[in-house]
Amino acid sequence: MDLSTVVGTPSRQALACRRKFLRIFRKGFDDPKYVSWERRYKVEAHEDWNESLGRARFDALRTEGAWEEIAGRAVRLESRTNLLFSFEKMALRDAARSPHGARLFAKGLYALLYGRGSQEERFVHFSETLSELPRIKTRVHTWPLQTVFGFIARPEEEIFLKPNITRNAAKAYGYPFEYTSRPSWATYASLLGFARVLRRDLADLGPRDLIDIQSFIWVLGSDEYA
Repeated sequence: MDLSTVVGTPSRQALACRRKFLRIFRKGFDDPKYVSWERRYKVEAHEDWNESLGRARFDALRTEGAWEEIAGRAVRLESRTNLLFSFEKMALRDAARSPHGARLFAKGLYALLYGRGSQEERFVHFSETLSELPRIKTRVHTWPLQTVFGFIARPEEEIFLKPNITRNAAKAYGYPFEYTSRPSWATYASLLGFARVLRRDLADLGPRDLIDIQSFIWVLGSDEYA
């Protein structure tokens, strides 16, 4: 494994990935086509989140004990994106439908986004929450569901993990991504490390946040841009 992408000058693999991105989006992260295809809807989801479930609004709803309203808003906000597969959307909707599921999910979501503790502690707590949610047909505790709400709400700090896409991108880039299928902090920390490497290597293109980094990963790993 070529570790030059981790500790020094970007490798030939990394430079090839950069060229691929720029072949599709010639002006990089400022390319109008990039903004239209990859960035705008994610930014809009983040702005909608701030309006509907930002810290102050979330606090007010918690004080009212409006757990079902919180869960419903979160599910609706995510549903406006194409980040989750339809079966994942359905699994979450089913899990948060009952008063018990809504309360459990809403409390776990608050702890993830606005609670105390380190990023690792909040990640682990939310992982436990997803594992405890009612399962109707399909499991709720998947990587996309583990990471989608942090990504929508806090794209400066959190990133979305689509397993096959991310593994393909890391392999193409030459980054030693430590993946396990069951959500774990070790894998997420490895992904954050990959994001730091990409932000460093692509600094001249001006990535604004982890929305841009996640979109770069998507372009590298998705069949859509093969």
